[in-house]
Amino acid sequence: MDYTETLILVISFVILMAVRVPIAFSIGLSALFTLLVAMPNLPAVTTLSQRMATSLDSFALLAIPFFILAGQVMNRGGIARRLIDFAKAIVGPLPGGLAFVNIIACMLFGAISGSAVAAASAIGGFMSPMMEKEGYDKSFSAAVNITSATTGLIIPPSNILIIYSLASGGVSIAALFLAGYVPGILIGLALMLVAGLYAFLKKYPTEKAVGLKTMLRRFLEALPSLLLLVVVIGGIVAGVFTATEASAVAVIYTFVLAFLYKEITLKDVSPILLETVKTTAIVMLLIATSVAMSWVMSYESIPQEISAGLLGISDNPIVILIIINLILLFVGVFMDMTPAVLIFTPIFLPIVTEMGIDPIHFGIIMILNLCIGLCTPPVGSVLFVGCGVANLKIQQVVRPLLPLFLVMLGVLVLITYIPELSLWVPRLFGF
Repeated sequence: MDYTETLILVISFVILMAVRVPIAFSIGLSALFTLLVAMPNLPAVTTLSQRMATSLDSFALLAIPFFILAGQVMNRGGIARRLIDFAKAIVGPLPGGLAFVNIIACMLFGAISGSAVAAASAIGGFMSPMMEKEGYDKSFSAAVNITSATTGLIIPPSNILIIYSLASGGVSIAALFLAGYVPGILIGLALMLVAGLYAFLKKYPTEKAVGLKTMLRRFLEALPSLLLLVVVIGGIVAGVFTATEASAVAVIYTFVLAFLYKEITLKDVSPILLETVKTTAIVMLLIATSVAMSWVMSYESIPQEISAGLLGISDNPIVILIIINLILLFVGVFMDMTPAVLIFTPIFLPIVTEMGIDPIHFGIIMILNLCIGLCTPPVGSVLFVGCGVANLKIQQVVRPLLPLFLVMLGVLVLITYIPELSLWVPRLFGF
């Protein structure tokens, strides 16, 4: 076969990324360059434009701006503080209690907002000064915040799981949401294990135990925020509304909650909407260019070539999953989650389904791989946000990040080779 177009696609993308062209433009331009070689100029430009436009014509994608808006409201609506107070009441007195508070608060806030960046920013903004005041090492506090923030992308509702559903050709969003609970909780527990051991060795102070009355009060204050998970996920699983309709319900719920908490006013609505529009525009451009590149790759038969190459190495599912995990971990270091999911799902999903691996299970494997990439330079968005909130350089955070990375990789191995960890809950609900 002639690999000219494939080489153009890969080389142009690498060069554009190397010279710091924004990733959405790097993807779109490399796809365009490839088509310009494969077909005449006008059909190439027209085809790419059509693919980008039609890629956004999806009812399921409408959930993304709504969930982004709900996350923005939560970020400003006092929800983070109430979740932190509730977590402090539960685990504050334990060794490394404040680190546990950071992890649990990130899990809860990330799950409610569906955004790792929002969790790292909101929870890190509260917890970093608090942990530093109690004698915790700043770099350790930032590392805990950065890694635990990614759990919100696995614990539903999660925008990236919606994108995987789109890229996979229609895997049930409700099933993916349900599949994320056990892996997300496992990551949180693994991070707490490392944080607790670190805090015990460093003899960090613990919080004073609160009385039952205080614990109950903090629970009741946090309960309206926690109920959002029940409303959204419960409504989807029960068939009351679709994931897209659930996202609209989440927006209404969070606005009502924020106004009741008196944390935002009508003046705050305009900047919240503006920030939502900015974030949505970036995400949608990434989706459009990534889907276009996926089509170009299919046009050039790249997925089929990669599939044949991998199956030529081995037909053992264990070996194939090791290779795919290594590739995704490498990709996550250099590429943002959205384009990575849209580009690599059509490549790897046919391979794993041919080997009898459930698409729901593979979706969780893929997202967990790329979550680890969010914590690594050079394009780890959560890493940059976490370091920015803590006012630290990336080099200062790398050392305490390493043991947390290792346990995340350990959970990845468990999730990869024990499918029931992902599939037990969906099967419980009939998926």
